[in-house]
Amino acid sequence: MRIGFIGAGRVTQVMGRHLLNAGHTIAVCNSRGPETLAGLVKELGPGATAETKAQVVESDVVVVSVRWVHAEEALQGVDWTGRILVDAMNAHAEHEGDVSLAGVTKSRAVLAETGSTSSELVAGWAPGARLVKSISNIPMEWIEDFGADRPRTVLFASGDDAEAKHLVMKMLDGAGFATVDLGSLAVGGAMHEVGAPLSGLELHLIRRMRP
Repeated sequence: MRIGFIGAGRVTQVMGRHLLNAGHTIAVCNSRGPETLAGLVKELGPGATAETKAQVVESDVVVVSVRWVHAEEALQGVDWTGRILVDAMNAHAEHEGDVSLAGVTKSRAVLAETGSTSSELVAGWAPGARLVKSISNIPMEWIEDFGADRPRTVLFASGDDAEAKHLVMKMLDGAGFATVDLGSLAVGGAMHEVGAPLSGLELHLIRRMRP
């Protein structure tokens, strides 16, 4: 498949490489224009291209992985109707992404005030999208091993469109991960968004030896 990334940070750099290794192509955009991404696509290698947002959203699956404070703006100007969108963001409270315990506490307080999960807010900013929350439950530093024998790290997925969620899970499983379905954006999202019980857990699928 062709996977589009809105944002060129760590999620794109690490997950993009995993997806390329699995045989997909990726298209990347940022707010500054394709010409600023030459170094990134060169580092990622064959199969990676720098494009405009209008081009990136034509991909089979689009992953949004910008800083939370820029998320609403990044999703504007697109007709999201019917498009599969993966929310790979964490709702950090501070402008530059406060990942401290205090920052997580603030984030949870802000979400509690809205009465929504972070991904439900994203769904409101991308009306019509077939939204799946995934990838964001672990730091990218934990999955920087690109070897064929690396452990299958557990990623979670939640979403209200079963077909879109299945496709995203199949994509991630094919890239060497073990994806667990947590249900809807409201129920599942509340379990693996930042500060939730399943966020920041390093879990791996155990391969049983044949007797």
